Amino acid sequence: MMKEKIHELSDGDLQQKLESLKTELFNLRFSHATGQLANPMQIQNVRRDIARVKTVIRERELRAGKEAK
Repeated sequence: MMKEKIHELSDGDLQQKLESLKTELFNLRFSHATGQLANPMQIQNVRRDIARVKTVIRERELRAGKEAK
């Protein structure tokens, strides 16, 4: 997922995206453990997407904290 698309999402959409990515990561790990995963790089890509979403969420939290002061 491109970072521009992540920044365009609303807070609720970011939380929803984070949950769906975590579910996808669980399914990929399960498939990898059972030997059914064709491309193990998918796990790394999903982990990076999770990190991107968490980064945007944290940036917004910090920005909201500075504006509240």
